[in-house]
Amino acid sequence: MILDKIHFSKINEVNKPVFSILIPSWNNLPILKICIESIRKNSSFNHQIIVHANEATDGTLEWLKANKISHTHSEKNVGVCYGFNAPYSLADAEYICLIDDDMYVCPGWDKALWKEIQKLEDDYFCICGTLIQPYVTSYKCVIGPYNYGRNHAEFKENELLETYDKIHFHDWNGCNWYPMVIHRKIWNLIGGLSVEYTPGMYSDPDFMMKLWHLGVRYFKGVSGSRAYHFLSLSTSRIKKNDGSKQFLLKWGISSSTFFRYYLRIGTTFKGKLKEPGMTIKYRLALIKDQLKKIIAH
Repeated sequence: MILDKIHFSKINEVNKPVFSILIPSWNNLPILKICIESIRKNSSFNHQIIVHANEATDGTLEWLKANKISHTHSEKNVGVCYGFNAPYSLADAEYICLIDDDMYVCPGWDKALWKEIQKLEDDYFCICGTLIQPYVTSYKCVIGPYNYGRNHAEFKENELLETYDKIHFHDWNGCNWYPMVIHRKIWNLIGGLSVEYTPGMYSDPDFMMKLWHLGVRYFKGVSGSRAYHFLSLSTSRIKKNDGSKQFLLKWGISSSTFFRYYLRIGTTFKGKLKEPGMTIKYRLALIKDQLKKIIAH
């Protein structure tokens, strides 16, 4: 597939932003408006917002220009890998924050993440907020089901603001979901998102694996930083890449093995992660993955 050229438009609107926030969007203007409004209204600090507009046939590009928001643009959908990497090229802050366009960040979301960053001894970390979702979920790191609306028309903002911080939860291991923050030096070392996963299936676990190989062991989901996730899935509109197979062939293990035995996603956070112990279950998982890899070839 030959990708469309990407165009760049930078607005010098924030002096010394704390985060440069990257948001890919694909003809999702009503939800994007809610996302950006929540960042502007509910943040404790000033941030640089940069959107990648895929296609933008719904008025997204005109809205971004009218509201003086830095953006990149492609006339065709280039997926989330380029959708994050392109706006990164306009980023000014030391800390890079990835957010999906169908998220509403709750008050103090950034302050809770910033407090975590201030505790750390170096830049080898990956921290993220905790999602609230309207559906039942099997993920132990997601708060749900709490239905505050499944689209922009149904959104119960006042109800969310009254209750989001009253839901008991814990800090957890693993990251892999947004809003996510890493230092720009770490982003540069791993090269952002891997574009061979375009349009983007399994680019997130690949991103985590690249961090792991770099030596990052501080993967923390912060309970005090919360965002509501509408789950307005753009993936239903695309022809998906076989990301599961790509991940397996690239790294030699499945993403499920990586999540369970390396990142320990959703388990209670107790500090830096360690290499997985050679338990019987882990050994069996590795054998199973090797068989999958042989079949995949």
